[in-house]
Amino acid sequence: MKNFIKIAPIVVALTLVSCKKDQTADQLVTEQETAQPAPEVPVVESNEDLLKEAQSKPLTTIALSEAQFDFGKIKKGDHKEHTYEITNMGKNPLIISQVKPGCGCTVPDYTKEPILPGKKGKITLKFDSSSFDGMVYKQAEVYANVEKAPIMLTFSADIQP
Repeated sequence: MKNFIKIAPIVVALTLVSCKKDQTADQLVTEQETAQPAPEVPVVESNEDLLKEAQSKPLTTIALSEAQFDFGKIKKGDHKEHTYEITNMGKNPLIISQVKPGCGCTVPDYTKEPILPGKKGKITLKFDSSSFDGMVYKQAEVYANVEKAPIMLTFSADIQP
């Protein structure tokens, strides 16, 4: 540990010194590097983290218009969407913190502001059938401040050539 404390100032000093390409070693110029902010990388939260965040708010209860939907027969390449209606049946505001689809073929959109007791919100799942043939079953997990989270929304489609 003592050796580390002795060496640390030297390492710091060496990292702050740089040579310009057109300078020789005896023309060394000392510069302090300015820290560049790291590019913003999206944070991917685990399902456990999402669940903890959602349930950290006062819990409420909900009613769904439906939890499953069938698009029926659709043509390959069609873009379909379906909106699920969610009603806050509890006494606390309903907060949907995230909707996580099962794959990249499904894009969610949902009510971002708190849904007051007795009011309705929407969760829309947009599906791109380009990469599929035949019967498909897809799902999305809804993370919200309810006891039994995540809420599963599913849909199916029979994709025709």
